[in-house]
Formats: sequence, C-alpha cells, structure tokens
Amino acid sequence: MTTHPPRRRGRPARTDAAAGPVARDRILSAARAEFAARGYDKTSIRGIAKAAEVDPALVHHYFGTKEQVFAAAIEVSFEPALSVPDVLAQGPEGIGERLARHFFGIWENPVTRAPLLAVIRSAVTHEAAAGALRSFVLRRLLGRVAGELKVPDPKFRAELAASQLVGIAMLRYVVKVEPLATADMEDIVAMVAPTLQRYLTEA
Repeated sequence: MTTHPPRRRGRPARTDAAAGPVARDRILSAARAEFAARGYDKTSIRGIAKAAEVDPALVHHYFGTKEQVFAAAIEVSFEPALSVPDVLAQGPEGIGERLARHFFGIWENPVTRAPLLAVIRSAVTHEAAAGALRSFVLRRLLGRVAGELKVPDPKFRAELAASQLVGIAMLRYVVKVEPLATADMEDIVAMVAPTLQRYLTEA
C-alpha cells in the first residue's frame, strides 16, 4: 500500500494555524499517544484533535487521513532505526554484531521502545496500519539497507536480516516469551550476530 503525501484539507481556525509547527508537533505527539493507548481501530481524528487541544480540521490540514497520521507517527517512532545504513557503511567486518547492538539498543531503551510497541500493536490488528508500516519499512529502511550491501540479492538479504531482528523483538518485547523475554542482551547478540553476518556478507 502506497502512503501518499499528506493532503492539505480544511480551513483551520486562525488561532490554530498561527501555532504553526508547534501545533503540528503537538498533534503528532497526541497521535502517537492515542494509537498507543487505543490501537488503530479505536483512534479517531477527532480524538487526536481533542488530545492535542486543536480543531479536527487542523489535523486534516497537516496530515490528511487517519492512515496518513499513522504513517507520520511511524516515521517519528522509527527515526532511531533510520541510522542503520550508517552502521552498515562502516564495512563488512563485524557488521552482524553492530547491527544487532544498534537494533536491540533501540528496543532496550524505554523511551524509544514505547512508540515502537504502539506502532507494531496497531499494525498486527489492522490492515491499513500494517500497510502503512510495510510501506515505511520497505521504502525508508530496507531499501536504504539494501543500497549499502555489496552482495547478490541485497534486497532479499536485507529482508531476511529484518525478519530475524523483528521476530526476536516481537517475541521478547511484545509477546514476552520466556526465556527470551528476560535473557541477557549480550547472550542474544552473541547468538544472532553470526546469522546476520552471514545474511549480509556471504556471497
């Protein structure tokens, strides 16, 4: 599913419009909180506007549809992960370990984990949310990772690496399967890094 650029709709109240980027940031923050608390289905533009203390027309003005608000929330939530290509660009040696530490470091931090949990929980319960997440991951994350790989089938390899990382994240942080949920992170990195290394570097 393709996420279209935000549409400018509605005529926001003059006081709201005057707030400019401040109002936009407040809406986005409220949207992330609403999606986290209520999930995609039960979150509404009106509810987001109420939480942000703005008129619903201003939400439409900045973001368009609810799906587009969700897509914007995804981008903010995954912002730390977008530095993954920088990790890959350091060269092939030790890339599996660096990637594992970078990815799980984001999840281990409570500040960056919370919005990721909200996004994933919404995506597993609603197709529109899943489509927005797929579009973002394929376009902004895996596409950039594949561009750094100097091996055959780079896109397929990037997807395999992502499936390994996201699968562990789902079991450890979302489903909380034991003993993985409470395993020492160093043990997880040690087990996962060689597999990632093979995916990303072996011809």
